[in-house]
Amino acid sequence: MRLSTVILPVRRWAEGGRQQWTHAEELGFHAAYTYDHLSWREPFRDRTWFGALPTLTAAACATERIRLGTMVTSPNFRHPVTLAKELISLDDVSGGRITLGVGAGGTGFDATTLLREGEEPWSARERADRLGEFVPLLDRLLTEDAVTEEGRYYVANGARNIPGCVQRPRLPFAVAATGPRGMRLAARYGQAWVTTGDPKVSQDGTPEESLAALRNQSQRLEETCRELGRDPAALDRVMLWGFTPDGPPTSVDHFVDFAGRHRDLGFTELVLHAPIPDSRFAMDQELFDRIAVEAPAQLG
Repeated sequence: MRLSTVILPVRRWAEGGRQQWTHAEELGFHAAYTYDHLSWREPFRDRTWFGALPTLTAAACATERIRLGTMVTSPNFRHPVTLAKELISLDDVSGGRITLGVGAGGTGFDATTLLREGEEPWSARERADRLGEFVPLLDRLLTEDAVTEEGRYYVANGARNIPGCVQRPRLPFAVAATGPRGMRLAARYGQAWVTTGDPKVSQDGTPEESLAALRNQSQRLEETCRELGRDPAALDRVMLWGFTPDGPPTSVDHFVDFAGRHRDLGFTELVLHAPIPDSRFAMDQELFDRIAVEAPAQLG
């Protein structure tokens, strides 16, 4: 099982931001991701919050080996044509170390920032509809030199994307999904599937109920892959820790136990948030570092 981290873009680059990314590489994490939002929920709503892609570009210049990516990007404020251009540039700057985490987005601040007064936020169905158009078009934009396509939500008119990605045929997609439509996108276009668990269980459930919900999600993903003629083993499974009923890790052994139980469900990558004081991601920095260094050897 690979171990990765999420570094939220809440620090100025010269005041600890750069050091977080270089430290993640020094600790040996497989990948370091960041959230792609305009702002996020409390307590971050009225605090420092930088853009994901410029942050990743700076991180790419400050590091050499660690993979980098979004966790996750959504159509809430992105357009496939402009996003593709930025991703190709970022993949080039990083030397082919970029993964695009992508999902339908939620109902938070990103979903309303670009709306006119009186406009209703997109429903869950519309977010799924948009993602269903967003991902296939982005796939084309990242693999073809020129793309023309007109959909219900997105248009590309002779969009040029030369020279394309360093990674071929394109940079990998990690598709966040829990519903059937999203899982079909993951099975068809993804190199990885991402989940945070079952939101209903996360609020009121137990760790055992969370494991059962994740087992059910994994089984549905496997069934979807088989329906589409894809080997389920060809799709990595990524678990973003921080939203299940288990709470933050209290020791290396606690983390290894949690990770081992999820590895047994078929998860290939576990993503741990870098510590942020006074938030749901508060955690002792020394313990975080010890987990990064000691846990991979115990997990195998």
